Amino acid sequence: MAGQTLVGARSGVFPSHWIACIAAALLPVFAQPVSAQGAFVTGPAAPASAAAGVKQSAPVERSISEWLLRMHEASRNRTYLGTFVVSSSAGGMSSARIWHACDGDRQVERVESLTGAPRSTFRRNDEVVTFLPETRVVLREKREFMALFPNVLTTKETSIPEFYSAKQVGNDRVAGFEADVVHLAPRDNLRFGYRIWSEKKTGLVVKLQTLGNDGQVLEQAAFSELQLDAPVRLEKLSQMMANTEGWRVEKAELVKTTAAAEGWALKAPVPGFKAMSCLKRPVTAVIGPTVNPGEGAMQWIFSDGLASVSLFVETYDRQRHGQEAIRAMGATQTLTRKLVSDKPPGEWWLTAVGEVPAATLKAFAQGLERRK
Repeated sequence: MAGQTLVGARSGVFPSHWIACIAAALLPVFAQPVSAQGAFVTGPAAPASAAAGVKQSAPVERSISEWLLRMHEASRNRTYLGTFVVSSSAGGMSSARIWHACDGDRQVERVESLTGAPRSTFRRNDEVVTFLPETRVVLREKREFMALFPNVLTTKETSIPEFYSAKQVGNDRVAGFEADVVHLAPRDNLRFGYRIWSEKKTGLVVKLQTLGNDGQVLEQAAFSELQLDAPVRLEKLSQMMANTEGWRVEKAELVKTTAAAEGWALKAPVPGFKAMSCLKRPVTAVIGPTVNPGEGAMQWIFSDGLASVSLFVETYDRQRHGQEAIRAMGATQTLTRKLVSDKPPGEWWLTAVGEVPAATLKAFAQGLERRK
């Protein structure tokens, strides 16, 4: 959504760019800057149980893990196609057409942008291919950590229940489907809350809102049109994904590494966030209009199971790097800061990005230190 395309960040799981756990590819793939066209106006938010249009009924008793696992399984096991619209409190709007097919553990999605620069993005498990018609370029990359909400539930050490609570707050209709409305409330100020519309029969997420600490809607993603069990063939999508004849293919070489190997560490962990992956990227890596790390930049990815944070660290360049700042675009926060070390001597540039409150990015920035 608003901001930058984060390869493996998402925006945890919610994804900077984000959004709903709808298809395993949506979070990272739909991540495109939103234009200033359209508007999603928000004022003081009503309580979750009083969200506009939400009907009250007897709640379904499920734990937060049960709710999220149900949504996760629905996103992996259902074939569907639809139109997905993302709106931001910053005044932007984007939309895309989505085709999702699955066969056991194989997942293939196609996301066709309907706003902004034309592009088609395909995802097959951890392989992502993006077609850019204007330049006839195809970008290929592997995304080890897809930042899929709520994919982290598949790990045995998830701490989501320690930092979020879940409560059904009503029922509603989205894209013609009856949905349970669930409020995920953070237990501290280091993460945002979420209001989720989950299709009653399948659990598929059909609408999602990211809520600020005072309850305002920062971003919203929803299907405006949806066809479940649609005739989407996995083989057909795979063929389209492989057809690059006549296109210039560029491959982003991401090198696995560790923060310790790169000489970095956190003095103290940020509560709830665990290191998920660490990558080193070349100067040609395509990150987006906001985050453009240089050659050899390290990307250290953290997640609490729902939200994610990426720390991009590179050698400081006086001519290329701007002023230290904290910026917000919808739910996405970006912090930039110069880091100076005496032992060993050196200067580095940090870009911290995530769909988390600014205080969370500050905690990461303050805890990051050079060890060698």
